[in-house]
Amino acid sequence: MILLNEQVRHKSFGEGHIVEYSDSSVKVRFPSGDKRFVFPDAFGTYITLVDKKTAKQVDGLKREVEKERRKRELELAKVRAIEHEKQQRLLEQERLMKNHKLSPVSQVAFWCEEQELDQVFEEWRVFTGLRKSGPNKGKPNRLIRLHQNSAVLITVREPGTPEKDRRIVGVFMVEEGFIGRICEDGYIPAHVEYKILLTKEESQKMPFWYYYLNERYPNNMTWNSGRSRYFDNVWMAQVLQGIISLKTDPEERELAQAFLEHFCQLNRLVAEDLPEPSGVLARQTEGKRGGAKEISI
Repeated sequence: MILLNEQVRHKSFGEGHIVEYSDSSVKVRFPSGDKRFVFPDAFGTYITLVDKKTAKQVDGLKREVEKERRKRELELAKVRAIEHEKQQRLLEQERLMKNHKLSPVSQVAFWCEEQELDQVFEEWRVFTGLRKSGPNKGKPNRLIRLHQNSAVLITVREPGTPEKDRRIVGVFMVEEGFIGRICEDGYIPAHVEYKILLTKEESQKMPFWYYYLNERYPNNMTWNSGRSRYFDNVWMAQVLQGIISLKTDPEERELAQAFLEHFCQLNRLVAEDLPEPSGVLARQTEGKRGGAKEISI
Protein backbone atom coordinates (compact mmCIF):
# COMPACT_ATOMS: atom_id res chain seq x y z
CA MET A 1 0.00 0.00 0.00
CA ILE A 2 1.50 3.31 -1.12
CA LEU A 3 0.28 6.31 0.89
CA LEU A 4 2.81 8.89 -0.19
CA ASN A 5 1.08 12.01 -1.61
CA GLU A 6 -2.42 10.65 -0.80
CA GLN A 7 -4.86 13.46 -0.06
CA VAL A 8 -6.46 13.64 3.38
CA ARG A 9 -8.90 15.87 5.23
CA HIS A 10 -8.79 17.01 8.84
CA LYS A 11 -11.66 18.81 10.60
CA SER A 12 -9.41 21.55 11.96
CA PHE A 13 -6.40 21.63 9.64
CA GLY A 14 -8.32 21.22 6.40
CA GLU A 15 -6.90 19.35 3.41
CA GLY A 16 -3.36 18.08 3.19
CA HIS A 17 -1.27 15.29 1.71
CA ILE A 18 0.91 12.56 3.19
CA VAL A 19 4.60 13.34 2.91
CA GLU A 20 6.00 10.53 5.04
CA TYR A 21 4.72 7.29 6.56
CA SER A 22 5.86 4.15 8.39
CA ASP A 23 4.25 1.15 10.09
CA SER A 24 3.44 3.29 13.12
CA SER A 25 2.89 6.88 11.95
CA VAL A 26 2.15 9.25 9.05
CA LYS A 27 3.23 12.84 8.51
CA VAL A 28 0.70 15.07 6.75
CA ARG A 29 1.51 18.46 5.26
CA PHE A 30 -1.26 21.00 5.81
CA PRO A 31 -1.26 24.69 4.84
CA SER A 32 -0.58 25.44 8.51
CA GLY A 33 2.39 23.04 8.67
CA ASP A 34 3.28 19.36 9.07
CA LYS A 35 1.43 17.17 11.57
CA ARG A 36 2.21 13.59 12.62
CA PHE A 37 -0.52 11.00 13.37
CA VAL A 38 -0.55 7.42 14.68
CA PHE A 39 -0.97 4.88 11.88
CA PRO A 40 -3.47 3.42 11.19
CA ASP A 41 -5.44 4.53 14.29
CA ALA A 42 -5.85 8.16 13.16
CA PHE A 43 -7.61 7.27 9.91
CA GLY A 44 -11.37 7.51 10.22
CA THR A 45 -10.94 9.14 13.61
CA TYR A 46 -8.91 12.32 13.01
CA ILE A 47 -8.08 12.27 9.30
CA THR A 48 -9.92 10.89 6.27
CA LEU A 49 -8.44 9.72 2.99
CA VAL A 50 -9.98 11.33 -0.06
CA ASP A 51 -9.46 8.29 -2.29
CA LYS A 52 -12.19 5.78 -1.32
CA LYS A 53 -10.28 2.71 -2.54
CA THR A 54 -7.22 3.56 -0.44
CA ALA A 55 -9.47 4.51 2.47
CA LYS A 56 -11.09 1.05 2.31
CA GLN A 57 -7.68 -0.64 2.34
CA VAL A 58 -6.53 1.39 5.33
CA ASP A 59 -9.82 0.69 7.13
CA GLY A 60 -9.29 -3.05 6.65
CA LEU A 61 -5.75 -2.75 7.94
CA LYS A 62 -6.99 -0.77 10.92
CA ARG A 63 -9.49 -3.51 11.81
CA GLU A 64 -6.75 -6.16 11.61
CA VAL A 65 -4.46 -4.05 13.81
CA GLU A 66 -7.25 -3.52 16.35
CA LYS A 67 -8.07 -7.22 16.31
CA GLU A 68 -4.44 -8.14 16.94
CA ARG A 69 -4.22 -5.49 19.65
CA ARG A 70 -7.28 -6.88 21.44
CA LYS A 71 -5.79 -10.35 21.20
CA ARG A 72 -2.55 -9.15 22.81
CA GLU A 73 -4.51 -7.31 25.50
CA LEU A 74 -6.49 -10.47 26.31
CA GLU A 75 -3.28 -12.49 26.48
CA LEU A 76 -1.71 -9.86 28.72
CA ALA A 77 -4.81 -9.85 30.92
CA LYS A 78 -4.56 -13.63 31.25
CA VAL A 79 -0.88 -13.40 32.17
CA ARG A 80 -1.68 -10.73 34.75
CA ALA A 81 -4.51 -12.86 36.16
CA ILE A 82 -2.18 -15.86 36.42
CA GLU A 83 0.48 -13.72 38.08
CA HIS A 84 -2.10 -12.30 40.47
CA GLU A 85 -3.35 -15.78 41.33
CA LYS A 86 0.24 -16.94 41.79
CA GLN A 87 0.95 -14.00 44.08
CA GLN A 88 -2.18 -14.72 46.10
CA ARG A 89 -1.14 -18.36 46.43
CA LEU A 90 2.31 -17.30 47.60
CA LEU A 91 0.77 -15.01 50.19
CA GLU A 92 -1.52 -17.81 51.33
CA GLN A 93 1.44 -20.17 51.40
CA GLU A 94 3.44 -17.75 53.53
CA ARG A 95 0.51 -17.39 55.90
CA LEU A 96 0.08 -21.14 56.23
CA MET A 97 3.81 -21.67 56.65
CA LYS A 98 3.95 -19.03 59.37
CA ASN A 99 0.94 -20.43 61.24
CA HIS A 100 1.77 -24.10 60.75
CA LYS A 101 1.58 -26.26 63.86
CA LEU A 102 3.56 -29.47 63.75
CA SER A 103 1.37 -32.56 63.77
CA PRO A 104 2.75 -35.84 65.17
CA VAL A 105 1.05 -37.64 62.28
CA SER A 106 1.96 -35.64 59.19
CA GLN A 107 3.51 -38.34 57.03
CA VAL A 108 1.64 -40.42 54.46
CA ALA A 109 1.91 -43.94 53.09
CA PHE A 110 0.52 -44.80 49.65
CA TRP A 111 -0.88 -48.03 48.33
CA CYS A 112 0.48 -48.21 44.78
CA GLU A 113 0.06 -50.82 42.09
CA GLU A 114 3.16 -52.31 40.48
CA GLN A 115 2.24 -50.97 37.04
CA GLU A 116 2.35 -47.36 38.24
CA LEU A 117 5.71 -47.50 40.01
CA ASP A 118 7.75 -46.67 36.91
CA GLN A 119 5.79 -43.46 36.42
CA VAL A 120 5.92 -42.54 40.11
CA PHE A 121 9.70 -42.85 40.26
CA GLU A 122 10.33 -41.42 36.81
CA GLU A 123 8.34 -38.27 37.63
CA TRP A 124 9.05 -38.43 41.37
CA ARG A 125 5.52 -37.53 42.32
CA VAL A 126 2.43 -39.44 43.39
CA PHE A 127 -1.27 -38.82 42.82
CA THR A 128 -3.53 -38.65 45.86
CA GLY A 129 -6.52 -40.13 44.04
CA LEU A 130 -10.05 -38.81 43.46
CA ARG A 131 -12.81 -38.28 45.99
CA LYS A 132 -15.50 -40.91 45.67
CA SER A 133 -18.38 -39.14 47.39
CA GLY A 134 -19.63 -35.83 48.70
CA PRO A 135 -19.95 -32.44 47.01
CA ASN A 136 -16.36 -32.66 45.73
CA LYS A 137 -16.78 -36.10 44.18
CA GLY A 138 -14.38 -36.61 41.27
CA LYS A 139 -11.94 -33.96 42.49
CA PRO A 140 -8.43 -34.83 43.76
CA ASN A 141 -8.04 -35.64 47.44
CA ARG A 142 -6.28 -33.03 49.53
CA LEU A 143 -4.01 -34.40 52.24
CA ILE A 144 -4.20 -31.35 54.47
CA ARG A 145 -1.67 -32.54 57.05
CA LEU A 146 1.15 -32.63 54.54
CA HIS A 147 3.65 -29.83 54.93
CA GLN A 148 7.37 -29.21 54.47
CA ASN A 149 8.11 -31.61 57.32
CA SER A 150 6.26 -34.48 55.58
CA ALA A 151 7.64 -37.52 53.81
CA VAL A 152 5.84 -39.96 51.53
CA LEU A 153 6.14 -43.73 51.62
CA ILE A 154 5.47 -45.69 48.45
CA THR A 155 4.31 -49.22 49.19
CA VAL A 156 3.28 -52.14 47.02
CA ARG A 157 1.94 -55.67 47.39
CA GLU A 158 2.13 -58.23 44.62
CA PRO A 159 -1.24 -59.62 43.46
CA GLY A 160 -2.18 -62.82 45.20
CA THR A 161 0.06 -62.22 48.22
CA PRO A 162 -1.24 -61.52 51.75
CA GLU A 163 -1.35 -57.97 53.08
CA LYS A 164 1.46 -58.70 55.52
CA ASP A 165 3.77 -58.88 52.48
CA ARG A 166 3.25 -55.22 51.62
CA ARG A 167 6.70 -53.69 51.24
CA ILE A 168 8.22 -50.24 51.08
CA VAL A 169 9.72 -49.47 47.67
CA GLY A 170 10.59 -45.81 48.00
CA VAL A 171 10.39 -42.70 50.15
CA PHE A 172 10.72 -38.98 49.54
CA MET A 173 10.34 -35.69 51.33
CA VAL A 174 7.72 -33.45 49.82
CA GLU A 175 8.92 -30.56 47.68
CA GLU A 176 10.05 -27.48 49.60
CA GLY A 177 7.12 -25.12 50.08
CA PHE A 178 4.52 -27.84 49.47
CA ILE A 179 1.31 -27.42 51.48
CA GLY A 180 -1.30 -30.13 51.17
CA ARG A 181 -4.14 -27.81 52.13
CA ILE A 182 -3.74 -25.73 48.97
CA CYS A 183 -2.72 -28.50 46.56
CA GLU A 184 -5.33 -28.51 43.80
CA ASP A 185 -4.07 -30.99 41.21
CA GLY A 186 -3.66 -33.89 43.65
CA TYR A 187 0.02 -34.49 42.87
CA ILE A 188 2.60 -34.58 45.64
CA PRO A 189 6.02 -33.72 44.19
CA ALA A 190 9.29 -34.96 45.65
CA HIS A 191 12.04 -32.86 47.17
CA VAL A 192 14.85 -32.22 44.70
CA GLU A 193 17.38 -33.98 46.96
CA TYR A 194 15.74 -36.18 49.59
CA LYS A 195 14.30 -39.12 47.65
CA ILE A 196 15.25 -42.79 47.80
CA LEU A 197 14.30 -45.70 45.55
CA LEU A 198 14.94 -49.16 46.97
CA THR A 199 16.13 -52.12 44.96
CA LYS A 200 13.83 -55.13 44.97
CA GLU A 201 16.21 -56.95 47.30
CA GLU A 202 16.23 -54.01 49.71
CA SER A 203 12.48 -53.64 49.46
CA GLN A 204 11.95 -57.27 50.46
CA LYS A 205 13.65 -56.39 53.75
CA MET A 206 11.41 -53.37 54.39
CA PRO A 207 7.92 -54.72 55.15
CA PHE A 208 5.44 -51.92 55.70
CA TRP A 209 3.73 -53.62 58.66
CA TYR A 210 7.01 -53.85 60.55
CA TYR A 211 6.63 -50.10 61.14
CA TYR A 212 2.90 -49.49 60.89
CA LEU A 213 0.30 -50.19 63.56
CA ASN A 214 -3.41 -49.46 63.61
CA GLU A 215 -3.92 -48.67 67.28
CA ARG A 216 -7.62 -49.56 67.08
CA TYR A 217 -6.76 -53.02 65.74
CA PRO A 218 -3.17 -53.62 66.91
CA ASN A 219 -3.08 -57.25 65.76
CA ASN A 220 -4.51 -56.72 62.30
CA MET A 221 -2.66 -56.20 59.03
CA THR A 222 -5.45 -54.90 56.83
CA TRP A 223 -5.65 -52.01 54.39
CA ASN A 224 -9.34 -52.12 53.70
CA SER A 225 -9.84 -49.02 51.56
CA GLY A 226 -8.31 -45.78 50.45
CA ARG A 227 -5.15 -45.06 48.49
CA SER A 228 -3.30 -43.45 51.38
CA ARG A 229 -3.13 -43.23 55.12
CA TYR A 230 -1.41 -40.87 57.49
CA PHE A 231 1.74 -42.10 59.14
CA ASP A 232 3.37 -41.28 62.46
CA ASN A 233 6.42 -38.98 62.29
CA VAL A 234 8.44 -41.30 64.54
CA TRP A 235 7.56 -44.30 62.37
CA MET A 236 8.85 -42.51 59.29
CA ALA A 237 12.14 -41.78 61.04
CA GLN A 238 12.35 -45.48 61.93
CA VAL A 239 11.82 -46.36 58.25
CA LEU A 240 14.74 -44.11 57.32
CA GLN A 241 16.90 -45.78 59.94
CA GLY A 242 15.96 -49.14 58.46
CA ILE A 243 16.94 -47.95 54.98
CA ILE A 244 20.29 -46.69 56.27
CA SER A 245 21.00 -50.12 57.76
CA LEU A 246 20.43 -51.71 54.33
CA LYS A 247 22.53 -49.40 52.22
CA THR A 248 26.04 -50.63 51.45
CA ASP A 249 26.96 -48.10 48.76
CA PRO A 250 28.72 -45.17 50.55
CA GLU A 251 26.97 -42.46 48.52
CA GLU A 252 23.51 -44.00 48.94
CA ARG A 253 24.10 -44.50 52.65
CA GLU A 254 25.27 -40.89 52.98
CA LEU A 255 22.12 -39.65 51.22
CA ALA A 256 19.91 -41.77 53.49
CA GLN A 257 21.71 -40.43 56.54
CA ALA A 258 21.34 -36.82 55.34
CA PHE A 259 17.66 -37.54 54.64
CA LEU A 260 17.16 -38.78 58.21
CA GLU A 261 18.96 -35.78 59.72
CA HIS A 262 16.91 -33.35 57.62
CA PHE A 263 13.70 -35.17 58.51
CA CYS A 264 14.46 -35.22 62.23
CA GLN A 265 15.35 -31.55 62.23
CA LEU A 266 12.05 -30.56 60.60
CA ASN A 267 10.03 -32.85 62.90
CA ARG A 268 11.95 -32.00 66.09
CA LEU A 269 13.12 -35.55 66.61
CA VAL A 270 16.45 -36.86 67.87
CA ALA A 271 17.56 -39.88 65.84
CA GLU A 272 19.53 -41.34 68.74
CA ASP A 273 16.42 -41.27 70.95
CA LEU A 274 14.08 -43.03 68.55
CA PRO A 275 12.41 -46.15 69.95
CA GLU A 276 12.57 -49.49 68.18
CA PRO A 277 9.88 -50.09 65.53
CA SER A 278 6.67 -51.42 67.07
CA GLY A 279 4.50 -52.26 64.08
CA VAL A 280 2.47 -55.45 63.94
CA LEU A 281 5.30 -57.51 62.45
CA ALA A 282 7.86 -55.99 64.79
CA ARG A 283 5.79 -57.16 67.73
CA GLN A 284 5.69 -60.63 66.27
CA THR A 285 9.38 -60.76 65.46
CA GLU A 286 12.22 -61.60 67.76
CA GLY A 287 15.46 -59.67 67.71
CA LYS A 288 14.04 -56.25 66.86
CA ARG A 289 17.22 -54.32 67.47
CA GLY A 290 18.78 -55.43 64.20
CA GLY A 291 16.25 -53.28 62.30
CA ALA A 292 15.24 -54.37 58.83
CA LYS A 293 18.15 -56.81 58.50
CA GLU A 294 16.76 -59.13 61.18
CA ILE A 295 13.17 -59.16 60.00
CA SER A 296 11.95 -62.67 59.28
CA ILE A 297 8.47 -63.22 57.97
